[in-house]
Amino acid sequence: MKSLLTGLWVALATSSAAFADDMKLAVTTSFQNSGLADVLLPAIKEDTGIDVQLLVVGTGQALRLSEAGDVDAILVHSRTAEEAFVAAGYGTHRREIMYNDFVFIGPDTDPADIKAADTASVALAKIADAKSPFVSRGDDSGTHKAELKLWAAADLTPAGNWYRKVGAGMGATLNIASGMPAYVISDRASWLNFGNKDGLALLFAGDPVLFNQYAFLPVNPAKHPHVKADLAQTLEDWLTSGTAKALIDGYEINGETLFTFNAE
Repeated sequence: MKSLLTGLWVALATSSAAFADDMKLAVTTSFQNSGLADVLLPAIKEDTGIDVQLLVVGTGQALRLSEAGDVDAILVHSRTAEEAFVAAGYGTHRREIMYNDFVFIGPDTDPADIKAADTASVALAKIADAKSPFVSRGDDSGTHKAELKLWAAADLTPAGNWYRKVGAGMGATLNIASGMPAYVISDRASWLNFGNKDGLALLFAGDPVLFNQYAFLPVNPAKHPHVKADLAQTLEDWLTSGTAKALIDGYEINGETLFTFNAE
């Protein structure tokens, strides 16, 4: 009986240890679409033993999952929303990890002539003036939030048959834009890893307002005691390490870098 109980205890302890090394991380669809997760997750598992389970959603949904305590941490890209999340006590802090930029994609014929624009505001004004089809993610994601901020900065309120909200992730939105064809704002990484580029082209980029920062936010255990704060801290330490820097900076598609590491 003693050996049986000992064996049962060992089995339960082993099972609990394995479970304890699993954690849930909500990430943006743009991060997933970039392909970087396929590079980072195996290295995280090898170096830390943590099996990171991704929940792929928009930034808005990631924040709501965190507020409900349904994940242990998030990796998102909407600074204003992130800072409000931390200020409300749902996240312990905000740690910048890497960045890229938003880019304007559209029909390679460029009917609104946004290639000639010198700012993002001018590019949007050209699209609105021409009433050229424009696809918005419309899903409260970080990319959608950035798009709305850009329209506001241009003092424009897009409306009409030419402006279509699709409520979808970045990959699906790019596919819809390709099928129409239409203009769309994408993060650079998703565009570079997008396989259905026929008829579309990157037409405008480089305005500093298109900067796109990604940050890691652990869920506050004071709000949700069940979250795995220790694993979230281990993951943060790894994401800000030299190993992560080498993998992030070294991740390229067709010779183009998708993200730049900037953790401090």
